[in-house]
Formats: sequence, structure tokens, C-alpha cells
Amino acid sequence: MNTSTTPAYPPEIEINPDDLPLYCPNPSMDTRSWHPRVFLEIEATGKAMCPYCGTRYTLKGGPLAGHH
Repeated sequence: MNTSTTPAYPPEIEINPDDLPLYCPNPSMDTRSWHPRVFLEIEATGKAMCPYCGTRYTLKGGPLAGHH
């Protein structure tokens, strides 16, 4: 049996436009599970996923006007 533990990440995190720019790991994550910081583009689609840990982010209110 494998006794190692895998950090649990929320399946999806909703962020406010005031929290931009978006980066992962975010400050609420356990520091033992951190990976290199990566900035994520969320403004145009309202959704983003971290390529390191798979945490999904949703922008409250959806995509921002004027971002392509």
C-alpha cells in the first residue's frame, strides 16, 4: 500500500477581478505543496487551469471586457 499523501487541491477556485494578475500556487495553498509560480491568463475566457497542479480557476463575473 502506498502511504504517501498527495496534496488535495480544490477542484475549482473562484477569484475576483481585484485578485488579478492570477498566479498559482495561490497564497491560500499549503506551502508544502507549492510548485514554481506560474501566471495564468484568465481575463479573456474567465477560466484557467494550472499546468503544474491542475487547480482550476474561474473569474467571478466571467471574462473581462476588452481582453482577447
